[in-house]
Amino acid sequence: MPKSAKKPCTTQTSISRYFGGLSSSSSSSRPQCGIKPNPAEHRLSRGKLKLSSSDEDGLPSKRTKLAVKDRQVEDVQCEPRPSQGDKEAKPTLSRGGGGGGGVKGGGLCSSTLEKLKGFSCMADPFLRAIQDETKMDDSSSSSKISNTRSFVSPSFRDSHQQISNTLPGTEKEWDYETQDHKEEEDPELAATNQGFCLSKITRSAGRDGGKVAESPSDSSAPCRRSRSTYTPLEQQVMELKQQQKDVLLAVECGYKYRFFGEDAEIAAKELNITCHLDHNFMTCSIPTHRLFVHVRRLVSHGHKVGVVKQTETSALKASGTNRNALFTRQLSALYTKSTLVGEDVNPVCRVADVEERGCADVVSDPPDSFLLCISESWDKVKKQLSVGVVAVQPSTGDVLLDCFPDGPSRSELESRILRINPVEVLVPSDLSEQTSKLLLSIANASAQTDDRIRVERRDSAEFEFTSAMNTVVKFYCHTPEKDSRSLSSVASFDSPVICCLGPLIQYLQEFNLERVLRNESSFRHLSSESGGMKLSAATLRNLEILNNQTDGSVRGSLLWVLDHTRTPFGRRLLRKWVSQPLTEPQCIAERQDAVQEMMESDSITLNSIRSLLSHLPDLERGICSIYHGKSSTQEFFLICSSLSRLGLELQALLPAVQLQIRSSLLRSLLLDTPDLLAPAHGFLKVLNEKAAKLGNKTELFSDLSGFPMLQERMSQIQSVLAEIQAHRKDVRLVLKAPALDYVTVSGQEFLIEVKNSSSSIVPPDWVKISSTKTVSRYHSPFLVERYKKLQQLREQLLLDCQREWTRFLDQFGEHYHTMKRAISHLATTDCLLSLAEVAKQGNYCRPKVCENNHQIIITDGRHPAIDLLMGEHSQYVPNHTILQRDGKRTMIITGPNMGGKSSYIRQVALICVMAQIGSYVPACEACLGVLDGIYTRMGASDNIFKGRSTFMEELTEASEIISQATERSLVILDELGRGTSTHDGIAIAYATLEYFIKDRFMG
Repeated sequence: MPKSAKKPCTTQTSISRYFGGLSSSSSSSRPQCGIKPNPAEHRLSRGKLKLSSSDEDGLPSKRTKLAVKDRQVEDVQCEPRPSQGDKEAKPTLSRGGGGGGGVKGGGLCSSTLEKLKGFSCMADPFLRAIQDETKMDDSSSSSKISNTRSFVSPSFRDSHQQISNTLPGTEKEWDYETQDHKEEEDPELAATNQGFCLSKITRSAGRDGGKVAESPSDSSAPCRRSRSTYTPLEQQVMELKQQQKDVLLAVECGYKYRFFGEDAEIAAKELNITCHLDHNFMTCSIPTHRLFVHVRRLVSHGHKVGVVKQTETSALKASGTNRNALFTRQLSALYTKSTLVGEDVNPVCRVADVEERGCADVVSDPPDSFLLCISESWDKVKKQLSVGVVAVQPSTGDVLLDCFPDGPSRSELESRILRINPVEVLVPSDLSEQTSKLLLSIANASAQTDDRIRVERRDSAEFEFTSAMNTVVKFYCHTPEKDSRSLSSVASFDSPVICCLGPLIQYLQEFNLERVLRNESSFRHLSSESGGMKLSAATLRNLEILNNQTDGSVRGSLLWVLDHTRTPFGRRLLRKWVSQPLTEPQCIAERQDAVQEMMESDSITLNSIRSLLSHLPDLERGICSIYHGKSSTQEFFLICSSLSRLGLELQALLPAVQLQIRSSLLRSLLLDTPDLLAPAHGFLKVLNEKAAKLGNKTELFSDLSGFPMLQERMSQIQSVLAEIQAHRKDVRLVLKAPALDYVTVSGQEFLIEVKNSSSSIVPPDWVKISSTKTVSRYHSPFLVERYKKLQQLREQLLLDCQREWTRFLDQFGEHYHTMKRAISHLATTDCLLSLAEVAKQGNYCRPKVCENNHQIIITDGRHPAIDLLMGEHSQYVPNHTILQRDGKRTMIITGPNMGGKSSYIRQVALICVMAQIGSYVPACEACLGVLDGIYTRMGASDNIFKGRSTFMEELTEASEIISQATERSLVILDELGRGTSTHDGIAIAYATLEYFIKDRFMG
């Protein structure tokens, strides 16, 4: 019988399955792989791509060799399997002991043994044993095969065990394929088709957006596995991935960053790049200089991205004991939507580049990037739900906290989420259904995926009070920093706040950003008790204070009307002002005085301040990045030079400010700022501007007197360079070339260039580095040794410079609180200038804010957003409003559709908000009392995510307004009762109005 053709069994491993966990179903499967004379298509494990096993595609298959040295072979036996209408035994291959259930007579049929030779996933000794036995005569095959069986069985068992041991975690990963055959097939061939094959099919990247290249099987050679199935790099990646299972890892490999396995498939889809098969895993790559672009894109789609960098340098590794080992790599940074802090994701774009949209492909930072942590606890004494929230913005250092009771509708929590506008939320795994629905509705409210909130679920044990308090105590017991919070002040927080603070500390420690939680000045209470007007979630939404209701963008909102700020930090502060108006008349009057002086004054000083604030980088985020120790040299120089320039120019304006500025608020802001910015001058003097802009840390410090370690390393380098230069004399003598000098080609330094015609005079122990048609370049033995030493010293210098740079950033961080206060003064000045510009352009008036008079009197009032959107057409008709506590306290607005009823009542509320911000208002005259809150119930809309009908939604909001409103509140009810029948709706509206007029505030 002729020998059978060997069929390969490609055994490729998918890292996606390795990382995704082991399949429970595959553990119970038995290895089966039929041998087909004409193999058909192999169906991939995902079932999306089909690949032909023919060689026409021209793609080589991936093969590995299975080593089975010093192993015994497992027993292989034939079992008769009856078929329909045929009593002839069909041999089947099975794993087992020595003699259970074999062919009668204890032998293996020769035809099966002939076919077994083609199995590529068996070990070589197994194949040789089969070949030896099949060469014997058929008459003696039964006696021979019985000996062969005893030889084969242990070896194959051990071979299968070796595969399991070599591939950690893949014992249950094997995919087994079987193919159906017609009943009329030859029985002997059908029996052969029941053979086994340990085959594993690489998972395809069958996702949208990722282009995948697959390699078909190669039938020209058998598939073999080596003892180590994975390459060293793949093993290293698997170890890293086991530690960071929920992270997309970008692994530094030379001049690019690579993604592996399922990470590669996701990255290829999100980044629209090609994903292909390399060895065992799918992979895709991005260049190192574009890392910040692609990391930001992945993060904007809600992924957590980790950057893995090489921690060894080539020259130092070559001189070490592990010179032949793989470069060590470790996770250097993690990034999510709220933690985009670091030189990997904060490239410094010049202002001109930004204005010309030179960085158009970079995903820009949102105005606010708060990380919000939520905890819930049931108060058994008060029998109500207590909610604690802590919000931190690692990029600016702001920390907000609050604790409040809430009802089933979670309206209080919703209002705080809308005010904070977080990009990421940290919640326990056992979060209540009502809060989960709220987060889902807010996350899906955005039309764009990039704007959706990322929800991170953590172990609920971290949110328990005992565990959280232990974390807080451990964190605040070791706070040697100046201005850090003491443990006593933190322990005084409410228990729901502690339950948020503990998990937040643990989460930020993963990103090395926990330092912002130590600052005393950063904590701020969010509740209305801190002196702000209360604006509920419905009010913020219905009045379109922060976003419009059409597409959720800023255009058309009150914030859009007032925002003429020039700086990013001023824009963030104005958003806080708009979402939390003042209730202190004195503070309101101080802002109004400053706005009035900016409007009426023609002082050159104010114009100079306006120009100073233009084209500034984001100083607030810049100093916070420095404080975290994650700033690049370019960013540090940009921030430090901007702070120094501002300090010097404001210092020059001080005499004019003292003489010309009358506003007490403006004077205090401008006079204090130069002294707060003074430390920046000293740090700027130490730096070499050219090296800082290029990112060259070896020449970064112009004066090394304060860096003795760098001085010593530089002297060692200069000594080696001097030796190399002195060696030129010997080289010139040997080559008899008095004018010879070293050349540098393709980064190789100190090359001795000799014409090929003179190569005979080159000593035999010189090392040829490169050559062309006319010249050859050499290193003498002395140069080889000294150049190696020079490279080691240079790389050691880089490491020393990095340590000194980190220490330098820590020194600047000691002045962080001072700098932050100065930037806060600049942000306040920017907001006041913005309010003045809006008032001047819109012909606004200064409202009179009276603390004791409960009244709203507006003459010729206009809606600020509609007035601005209509532009020069002036089609908006001004309206009067008169509401007084002792007079007309209620207004009922009626009229036809599209008559402007809703616009009118919104206009009244927005004018009150603007007045308490400290802004001028769009009216001819306004006299307003101080409101403690504005409550609205407008429109008819259901809430599917919360499971509420239109009627339930409006009654829930009305009930909350009735329970929370006071005699100093403005209440707006638009179409109350619309969600039910006419008579019932009128009854609800009449009863509510009667309650407000008679029962609620009378006496």
